[in-house]
Amino acid sequence: MVTLTVQLTDMGQNVTINCDLDVQEFNWLLLKLPDSPVLMLLSSTTSATFYYNKTLKHKYSVQSKHCLFINNVTLDDVGLYYCVTTDTPPKYSSGTRLYITELSLNLENKNHTVMKYTEQNQTHWQIIILISAFINALLIIVVIGLVKMFVLGSKRTRDNLKRSQDTHRQQPRVMDLGQPQNSSQAQVKQLRLK
Repeated sequence: MVTLTVQLTDMGQNVTINCDLDVQEFNWLLLKLPDSPVLMLLSSTTSATFYYNKTLKHKYSVQSKHCLFINNVTLDDVGLYYCVTTDTPPKYSSGTRLYITELSLNLENKNHTVMKYTEQNQTHWQIIILISAFINALLIIVVIGLVKMFVLGSKRTRDNLKRSQDTHRQQPRVMDLGQPQNSSQAQVKQLRLK
């Protein structure tokens, strides 16, 4: 079960976000709704950190135990952070939502608006994902049903054809002894009459 941790910080502070995955290689991912998730960096215990965008190198780094270090937090850093395995399918850590606490009432009100908008969008995404999963499951069931019908239908057709051929072979021939059946039988009858 993936849980969500809320982390509050002041503007300009440095922040460390923990990763609860015990793996050798993983990605840090930032989700800022309504935008798509952004792969920030790839961290490995066996090689140097790889930054998907070189401009992030001065802002983010990975410390011991997979912790993400954010230098000089700004409003651009507000969002939901995950560490994600490079496996297929990927495994996600518990998420950490980063908020900035401000002394200014004006910025605080804007932040509340952003939080409400984010939470509404997150609910919409959850609904879309659930509907998509349901439609995919339904589609898989329909495809399996159609394949099964096709396989059973072609088997029935083969069985009916085989029965039809067997029936023709097993039907006795009724011969009229008064009439010759073919030319060789007619010749045999003529020879007997002579």
